[in-house]
Amino acid sequence: MKELDTSRSGTPEAHTCFLILQQVVWMESCSSITLLLSIKRKQICKSQITKYSIAELMESSKRFLGAIFISFFYLAVSLAFADHHESAHPIPIGQGPKLGLSPDFYKSTCPQADEIVVSVLKKAIAKEQRIAASLLRLLFHDCFVQGCDASVLLDDSEGVVSEKNALPNKNSIRGFEVIDEIKAALEETCPHTVSCADTIALAARGSTVLSGGPYWELPLGRRDSKTAYMKLANKNLPPPNATLHRLIKFFGRQGLDKVDLVALSGSHTIGMARCVSFKQRLYNQHRDNKPDVTLEKRFHYKLASVCPRTGGDNNITPLDIASPPKFDNSYYKLIVEGKGLLNSDQVLWTGKDPEIAHLVTSYAENESLFFEHYVNSIIKMGNRNPLLGYDGEIRKNCRRVNHVL
Repeated sequence: MKELDTSRSGTPEAHTCFLILQQVVWMESCSSITLLLSIKRKQICKSQITKYSIAELMESSKRFLGAIFISFFYLAVSLAFADHHESAHPIPIGQGPKLGLSPDFYKSTCPQADEIVVSVLKKAIAKEQRIAASLLRLLFHDCFVQGCDASVLLDDSEGVVSEKNALPNKNSIRGFEVIDEIKAALEETCPHTVSCADTIALAARGSTVLSGGPYWELPLGRRDSKTAYMKLANKNLPPPNATLHRLIKFFGRQGLDKVDLVALSGSHTIGMARCVSFKQRLYNQHRDNKPDVTLEKRFHYKLASVCPRTGGDNNITPLDIASPPKFDNSYYKLIVEGKGLLNSDQVLWTGKDPEIAHLVTSYAENESLFFEHYVNSIIKMGNRNPLLGYDGEIRKNCRRVNHVL
C-alpha cells in the first residue's frame, strides 16, 4: 500500500494525525463508516486536517478497499470452478496445462522416453533401413494436417474417417507398426504419459540421427487429436508432381517460408519412392508423350528400366541415388546435376526462383549449413498449432481415441 504524503501537513502533530486517521479510515471504512464521521467521532487534531489531506485519505482508502474486493472476487471464482475443471478434464499428475512445448516436458514423468524410442528404432532400422525415412515422412504427413497431433495414426472407426485413405497417403505412408511398438514400450514404463504425437516426433528425430543426420533439442508436450481430418489431408499435402509455385503455397499454409521449403525437402536424402510418383516425368511430363527435359539423360534411362511406361507402379527406387541410407547433403548435389527424382525435388533448381536456387547451391556446398537450417525448420514445423494442456488427450492406443477402447 502506498503511504500517504504528509509533507504538506506542516507539523509533527499533523503527521501523527495522518497516521492515526489512516488507520481509522482503513478500519472504519470496512464497516461502511464514512471518512467525515470517523474524523468527527475521534476528534483527533481536527484543526490540523487540510482539505488536501482529507482527499488523499479518501483516495488511499478507495485503493485499499478495491484491492480487497478484487482479491475476494478471484478467490470466489477459483473455488466455484475448481471442481468443474477437475471432473471435466481428468489429467494425470505431471500432465497439467503447460505454457508451451519444452524439451524437458517428460523430465520428471518419463525421463527415459527417448531412450525407449531409440532402442525400438535401432531394431526396426536394422531389420529394414527404409523404415527410418518412412517414420520421418510420417511426421510431415501428420504436421501438415491440422498440426502435429497424431491424427494421421487414427484408423477408421465410429465418427473417424482415417487420413490413411487420403490420396497422398493411401498405399504410401507406412511405419505404423513401429509406432505401435514404441508406444507399447512407453506405456509399459510410463503409462498414460507420452502422447502419440510426441512419439511420432521422437521417432522422426531418432530416425534422422540414426541415419547420420543432425540431432536437435525436440520441444515436447503435444497432446493427441480426438479425430482425423481426411479432407485436409487431401488439401494440404503436396503431391510429388507439384510445381514450385504450388510448393511455396503448400508450405506457406503451414507458416513455412522458402528456406523451410528447401531445407525440409532435404528429408528426401533418405528413403524410396514408388514408380507412380515419378512416371509422368519419364513419359508424359507436359501431356505431350515426352519426358521432362530437365532430367539428366543417363538418369532417365536408369529410371525407365525400373519404371516402365505401363505397369510397375509400385516398383521403388531411391530418392537419393548417391547415398540412399545416409542423411547428408547429396540430395542437393543431385538436383544441381538434373538427378532429382520427383518433380517437386527438381523444381527447386529449375523453378526460376533465384532465392531457392541459391539455397540449393549453398546446401550442396555446405552440409553444416543444411543441417543447421534443417533443424531450425523441422522445429518450426513441429511447433505449429500443437494441442496443449486440456486440449485433446493422451491416447493409450495410437490407432484409436480413448473412448473407443
